[in-house]
Amino acid sequence: MSAFKRLGLLCGLAALAGWPVASMVGAADYGQMGETFPIVEQDLLAVIESKLRTLEANGGIARLQEQMRDQAVASVRRPKPVDGLSAAISRREWLHDPSAVADADVRDQKGNLVVAAGTRVNPLDFVELRQELVFVNGDRKAELDWAVANYTATGAKIIFVAGSPFDSMRPYQRRFYFDQGGALTAKFGIQHTPAVVSAAGRNLNVVELPVGGGS
Repeated sequence: MSAFKRLGLLCGLAALAGWPVASMVGAADYGQMGETFPIVEQDLLAVIESKLRTLEANGGIARLQEQMRDQAVASVRRPKPVDGLSAAISRREWLHDPSAVADADVRDQKGNLVVAAGTRVNPLDFVELRQELVFVNGDRKAELDWAVANYTATGAKIIFVAGSPFDSMRPYQRRFYFDQGGALTAKFGIQHTPAVVSAAGRNLNVVELPVGGGS
């Protein structure tokens, strides 16, 4: 392994351990302010290697690995909530046109042109939305109970914008999904939950409604 790669690897491990690597390797030339004397410093890589050996000896590396694993599992079980969404207090309904302009040619397996770049395409012309999409805040039990009671597993996908879909699957005996990063709610313009998206010809019908119906 080259010295450069070795330095990068060790610096990465040191960063995980919380050591101020940036301050160790950063430097700036401020000019000579007066008489200078040689400074005897311990080799940077030797310092990092020594600390890593100490960390490994006392179990610190294993603890860091366990901490990283636990954080990864927690983020999967309970993803970051979608920002900017609140509970619906009144009914709001609109049509959403899912059409988009192709930014490149789309060809089939034989190379035949299917959609030319610059063409406006409506995916509903090719794929039917067979299930409704029901967006709920999984931390609000009333919303989740309402969704499960009104939409079957074959008729709809229940999508969380907050909460843990994994922890809810066993008590409700349903598969739940999560709107990662708010990609779907942002696309449809959803601001409140519960919200339901369903097919309406070449458009999608989006409705936000309070639990129990609303005005």
